[in-house]
Amino acid sequence: MKVLKFGGTSVGSAQRMKDVAKLITGERKIVVLSAMSGTTNSLVEISDYLYKKNPDGANEIINKLAMKYYDHVEELYATEEYKQKAKEHIKSIFDLIRTFTKDLFTLFEERIVLAQGELLSTGMVNLYLNECGVNSVQIPALDYMRTDKNAEPDPVYIKEKLLKLLDQQKDADLYITQGYICRNAYAEIDNLQRGGSDYTASLVGAAINAEEIQIWTDIDGMHNNDPRIVDKTSPVRNLHFEEAAELAYFGAKILHPTCILPAKLNNIPVRLLNTIEPKAPGTLISNATEKGLIKAVAAKENITAIKIKSGRMLLATGFLRKVFEIFENYQTPIDMVTTSEVGVSVTIDNRKHLEEIVDDLKKFGTVTVDPDMVIICVVGDLEWENVGFEAKIVHSLKDVPVRMISYGGSNYNVSLLVKAEDKKRALQALSDHLFNN
Repeated sequence: MKVLKFGGTSVGSAQRMKDVAKLITGERKIVVLSAMSGTTNSLVEISDYLYKKNPDGANEIINKLAMKYYDHVEELYATEEYKQKAKEHIKSIFDLIRTFTKDLFTLFEERIVLAQGELLSTGMVNLYLNECGVNSVQIPALDYMRTDKNAEPDPVYIKEKLLKLLDQQKDADLYITQGYICRNAYAEIDNLQRGGSDYTASLVGAAINAEEIQIWTDIDGMHNNDPRIVDKTSPVRNLHFEEAAELAYFGAKILHPTCILPAKLNNIPVRLLNTIEPKAPGTLISNATEKGLIKAVAAKENITAIKIKSGRMLLATGFLRKVFEIFENYQTPIDMVTTSEVGVSVTIDNRKHLEEIVDDLKKFGTVTVDPDMVIICVVGDLEWENVGFEAKIVHSLKDVPVRMISYGGSNYNVSLLVKAEDKKRALQALSDHLFNN
């Protein structure tokens, strides 16, 4: 059985929902749906008004969002019976949201509000499928998707509960479920945060040992560079899981870096497909490696480089540990690291505690900060025995100043740090020399 996930834009209108329904009918499968595009933003805005104790402002957004859904009902359903069922479904959800305008609003209530977007979209699509004569059922994510006390998914619980729910509905042709939402270790409504609905699809696929996990978006797979910035990009047809994770982490927006880990660990291929061009082959992500090929380039913006220079570092044990402990104390992850005998340079993408970090680092040496930087990541089969690929990458950027280069931490990635103002020039140069020659 396959698991198919559709993002917010794929179910962003009544017509898009109809298009998705055509794509998913046929063989038996599990379908994971996000909230309709724009809905989660509206729910966040409603929550913001409620935190500020402004129920009138919240109700205004609630009413506006509810009317949008009622308009979709008229376009989506053909019969009065199903129009009425859909309106009742929508009314029940917005009535629940309105109850939070009358009482204390906390993080607990906010999570309940944010979960309603996925409940709305799955309910509407399932009703439409039923109207079309499809034997589809909803499998509520809140009945099987759970995180543990560390806010990490609990795979044993997920598998046990999901398989039981599927067995109870074994005659169904389609199973519709919600992405993003879950319960936490205390049975409260929560969400998966990182990766959202993609993460749900990967966890569901792992739980049922799926034949394939398909992530449907409005882009034809993962491109070898950013098509919004660079000329002549093309889709990458095959990626290793590690290559896909590196690209996702370093800026390829089509996929979240953590979401495919359950698929990788269970050796389940992930296919990225396009709802607008459903016959396009997309990108297949698996554990297979295409030897000796550079596959793609991605860029991560808003990077800050920090250099700590110290004569005391020479032959000093424990120096790096003390430096890294400072970043750990401020819960600030490090992206890149390069070292020399007298210094170390690191990059971060979170400047929240930059001032305190720099202040603490000054105990160990002279500190220099370079803001407005970009990490450019080149991925492929970059085993060190593959002679010449480093020269190709560096030669491509012969006219671009490079602040740092990091290689060796992964067999699939070379990272380079450049100024933000040189990003476009660097990406285009890499495309021209690596892919378009």
